[in-house]
Amino acid sequence: MKLFLRSFLFFVLGMVLLAGVLLVSTWAPDQPVEALKPRWAQPPSQFIAIAGMQVHLRDEGPRGDPLPIVLIHGTSASLHTWEGWAAALRGQRRVIRFDLPGFALTGPNRQDDYSAEAYVRFVTAVMDQLGVQRFVLAGNSLGGQVAWATAVALPQRVAQLVLVDASGYPPESASVPPSLPLGFRIARTPGLRVLTQYTLPRSIVEKSVRNVYGDPAKVTPELVDLYVDMTLRAGNRQALGRRMDQGYTGDVAGLKTLAMPTLILWGGQDRLIPLEFGQRFARDIAGSRLVVFDDLGHVPHEEDPARTVTVVKTFLGM
Repeated sequence: MKLFLRSFLFFVLGMVLLAGVLLVSTWAPDQPVEALKPRWAQPPSQFIAIAGMQVHLRDEGPRGDPLPIVLIHGTSASLHTWEGWAAALRGQRRVIRFDLPGFALTGPNRQDDYSAEAYVRFVTAVMDQLGVQRFVLAGNSLGGQVAWATAVALPQRVAQLVLVDASGYPPESASVPPSLPLGFRIARTPGLRVLTQYTLPRSIVEKSVRNVYGDPAKVTPELVDLYVDMTLRAGNRQALGRRMDQGYTGDVAGLKTLAMPTLILWGGQDRLIPLEFGQRFARDIAGSRLVVFDDLGHVPHEEDPARTVTVVKTFLGM
């Protein structure tokens, strides 16, 4: 019995020491936004005051454009995810993109509210402050849900809609269960979530990013750097937990009221939001067009911007 107890104590001590080593080796405290700006907020980045936040925004292209293109990123991403599209569009069109509250350099909001309704109010406030009355709205994943919810709320202001692997339908209604990236699974687990406030293994971030690409080989070290730094921005890890708690199911009944021209883009290799959801959007939004990129994943605009933006430019008549 004594031998058993001694062995058990040594085992427990070993596990505690191992946990301590792992904690120390992956220790990653929050980073103030000022420390991240030199690398990730070079011109044309600017910061504008919205509802007590300093919102990271890029506003490029001709100011005379009567219908600016507004691009909204998804969970744990940033305005940088749209760089390929922005580069292809800003020569002819005004392109506006920003970091949503709770993510990237914008960071948390004071209300700790990351619901779709709060994001709709936020998008409206940004457009009002920029003096943009009507616009084309495009969004990926969570940003796609924010885009279509904004179109439902403001149909007179959203002239055209582009949904890229958008969320909104109940995930559990998929015939094949979605495969969440490891980082998201951790953020949804209360016990593990506490650890993520102090640690951030780079390998977890890399695996999560590779999970949303059709071809994981396209994920570069610099791209992983971006996602790591945007996660480390002070307050973002707590905000991600809150965002995950609020879910990704929207009031999809409103989709059937949409009448603006709508383009739906989907990655055929999307393991997070399966193609069947893209097909549902195409059925529910009258007159919409669905284009599938068989080899791309959940972020087709980021994975292959040149090929995907070509379809968008045709849709926009460019």
